[in-house]
Amino acid sequence: MNTVSERLEAMELELIGALKRLVTIRSVENTGEGGTPFGIGVQRCLEEALQIGKELGFETVNMDDRVGWCEYGTGEEMIAVLGHLDVVPEADGWEYPPYEARTVGDRIVGRGTVDDKGPLAASLFALKAIRDAGIPLKRRIRILFGTNEETGSEDMEYYLAHGGEIPAAGFTPDGEYPLINGEKGIINETYERTMTQSGDFRLVRLEGGVAANVTPDFAMAQITGPKGYELPKAEKIQVIKNEDGWRVEARGVSAHGSHPEEGENAIGRLAIYLNGLPFEGEAAQALKFLAEKIGMDCFGTNLGAYLKDEISGNMTFNMGVLYGDDTKVGVKLNYRYPVTFEAKDCQPKVQQAFEEAGWVRTEQWHKEKLYVPEDSSLVQSLLKVYREATGDMSAPKSIGGGTYAKAIPNILAFGPIFPGDEVTEHCPNEYITVSRLMENAKIIAGAMIELAGKN
Repeated sequence: MNTVSERLEAMELELIGALKRLVTIRSVENTGEGGTPFGIGVQRCLEEALQIGKELGFETVNMDDRVGWCEYGTGEEMIAVLGHLDVVPEADGWEYPPYEARTVGDRIVGRGTVDDKGPLAASLFALKAIRDAGIPLKRRIRILFGTNEETGSEDMEYYLAHGGEIPAAGFTPDGEYPLINGEKGIINETYERTMTQSGDFRLVRLEGGVAANVTPDFAMAQITGPKGYELPKAEKIQVIKNEDGWRVEARGVSAHGSHPEEGENAIGRLAIYLNGLPFEGEAAQALKFLAEKIGMDCFGTNLGAYLKDEISGNMTFNMGVLYGDDTKVGVKLNYRYPVTFEAKDCQPKVQQAFEEAGWVRTEQWHKEKLYVPEDSSLVQSLLKVYREATGDMSAPKSIGGGTYAKAIPNILAFGPIFPGDEVTEHCPNEYITVSRLMENAKIIAGAMIELAGKN
């Protein structure tokens, strides 16, 4: 048994076990919980990943509970495999418990199996197989465990600000094959407006969504109104009469925030329904804006912010979170602009539309777009590994999803999703098949060798 591939096949059960250890930890951000940077669950998962690295015989480092790494090899330069252990909230609609890591046929089901704990576990065992096979390397290989990718990449900002080594080259296994050389710019914003209510109908409470970058599949409003009034019926709207008035529930279809058009936005559906009721004054104004300027629109068209280019396609727009009470309503947005544009081409238009309607921006977070030409050495090296492994000669692509490639220089997104595979990241019943887990491990090993073995 000499080849890296054979060594990986012999470690399949061990790799699956390591992945399950990570998935069973609910590593959703809860900043500051228990004195931790991003929450107790996130910290526990980082500690577990580093423990697995130690068990595999690697040197490990924990940088102030914000980022950790395992490293192997010698040399002045380092190549990096950069992944993240934090996950988006699980939401509803799971057939199996999201943190049980249950094996169902060839699938391992659980939050984080594909985004991004599965690829990180595969990377650890790929590195072990390279070491055990005695493959000669000219550069060190570092597997970086991030903890804040889903909500801002503050971990990587901390890493760079505190002397973290910049890789000569590397990749994040948190995208798609054959390779992602373009990523849209991403803007997260929160807008709020206060309101003094008048009229017979009143908003009492508003709730919807789990994160700005997830298309919400559920939204709810508690409202009051005159006794004897019958609320109208509508598709995917459930009205529940209670002693305080009505609870109005809207259903949608969850999707990744980079592809809101693949889902159905329950917040938009709720806003459209409520806009049809006889609210008055400032509550009516707020609902009218949400219904008519956003609603079920996935591209920012009605806000006047729509953009498109040939490389990366449409701008996308997701209203991911709704909250409010009888005095205030707020929304959290996630929108992504094409790689040949800048934030200035869309953001001021969004802000202007909200402000003209009486809303105030309270939060903003921005990741710049990324584009690396196809003829670059890093693109060509990674494409070579993928093409030799699969025979697929597809060109690299640009995406709406944002990855760690924007957070650290000299990094591109490479895998783990193959062309034609079901995309379940950020969705209920997220899974990775054992066969795809193993294929990723082999391709990751090949990429490590290709990048670390070159001058």
